[in-house]
Amino acid sequence: MPLFHIAFYRFVALPDADTFADHLRHLTRDLTGSVLVAEEGVNGVLAGPAPALDAFEAALTADARFAGMVFRRTACTTPPFARMKVHRKPEIVAVGRGGGEVMAGTAVSPEAWRDLMGRDDVVVLDNRNAFEYRLGHFKGAVDPGVHNFRDFPEYVEAHAAQWKAEGRRVAMYCTGGIRCDKTSGWMAGLGLDVLRLDGGILNYFERLPDAARDWDGECFVFDNRIALDTHLQETGTTPEDVYAGDPADAWRLARARRLDAAG
Repeated sequence: MPLFHIAFYRFVALPDADTFADHLRHLTRDLTGSVLVAEEGVNGVLAGPAPALDAFEAALTADARFAGMVFRRTACTTPPFARMKVHRKPEIVAVGRGGGEVMAGTAVSPEAWRDLMGRDDVVVLDNRNAFEYRLGHFKGAVDPGVHNFRDFPEYVEAHAAQWKAEGRRVAMYCTGGIRCDKTSGWMAGLGLDVLRLDGGILNYFERLPDAARDWDGECFVFDNRIALDTHLQETGTTPEDVYAGDPADAWRLARARRLDAAG
């Protein structure tokens, strides 16, 4: 049967996170992928045939806490994952900074985002790792040059005063939206006017058939497909294409090779 990939997340209070993680292990028994569960919510990527994914989505959204949750689905040529794992974590996105509500600032639709990118009073900030930016990014976006997401706050702290003095808003984006949602409250607490691309890069590609006019390169994804083009199709990009040449990412390349060898 044809294979599909879904990505989903929601920030919601889960005081029963341990029990809920066990429940997810049951719901995902016929799928592959990874789901992170914490008291702040759930973040997952899964793969399988459409009927199995449909059943999972129906079962999860039967819980009122996840009603209406968005599942972004794309077709696969390469199986994205080799196994299934549900992880119980302290956070579903580790930022390394406390304080601030998630999903603060203003969520911007893909259509409105296109208009924002050309404005002089807006800093378009890539909220991803440096290797992701190198592979592909919105034209004119700023690369914070970080090698781990936990380094992102340091870049923001170093530039926040300048952006405020210049009267510039910060329009940030990431792959699926979760990293921006998590950091937006903290950034707003620094006095920044924060804008975030609703649904991230993948939603932009899905909603705008001509997304290539605003995007250079490909979009990295954290699974065996490696990268997608602006039509959400797999490319021929390899881990060597992504990581080789930067000593700081040597460990990522080694890990990718180990996972590939493990099947």
